[in-house]
Amino acid sequence: MRDFSKTGRLPANDPLALLARLKTKLNTLWCRLTYPFASLGSEVSIHWSSDIYRKAAPLISLGNDVYIGPHVWLNLVELQPNDRPKLILSNGCKIGRRSTISVKNEIVLEEDVLFAPSVLIMDHNHEYSDPAIPIHAQGVDQGGTIRIEKNCWLGYGAVVLCTKGHLTIGRNSIVGANAVVTRSVPPFTVVAGNPARPVKQYDPQSRQWLKNASLNSASSLGVKNEAS
Repeated sequence: MRDFSKTGRLPANDPLALLARLKTKLNTLWCRLTYPFASLGSEVSIHWSSDIYRKAAPLISLGNDVYIGPHVWLNLVELQPNDRPKLILSNGCKIGRRSTISVKNEIVLEEDVLFAPSVLIMDHNHEYSDPAIPIHAQGVDQGGTIRIEKNCWLGYGAVVLCTKGHLTIGRNSIVGANAVVTRSVPPFTVVAGNPARPVKQYDPQSRQWLKNASLNSASSLGVKNEAS
């Protein structure tokens, strides 16, 4: 008998693995037939354990080859009809397990954005201005908008939060594990920490990701939220 304890993987013909894949395929088909998405591309996979509110579907656009992993929550906090989607996952986006995307205004993921597990993206926050009222009864603040440009990678536990203005993570950028991003990030930049700071940038001349001590200053991001 083969020992799978070292790899942690089930054999390809394991009936439980086959059942899980079948459940995901059936769930994806069910969503395609019954959820009124703004758009839904081909080769989409929506895990059976994911949480997508049916009434939110008209505000969600999913491109081709989008993967939504186990226990992912796509949350729309306001469901009033809108002339365009509020949440856009473009072609090739992969959303890791237990990730949450919570949208009030607009969140756009361009092509081939990759999430590790447990990523949190929010374009708003809970309102807490009045201490006399429970926070859960105060609703959410005005919030902003978020765009994550093509081919970005967000590491395990990364948080992207925009409470006003517009926040952009430039193309081919990387957000380190457990980093908290509250300001825009230039393209081709690696950020890490809380609050997130640049630690590397791509040098097109040498074709390498280089560390730069000057990037560690508090103002080094160079690109701020439009409203900040």
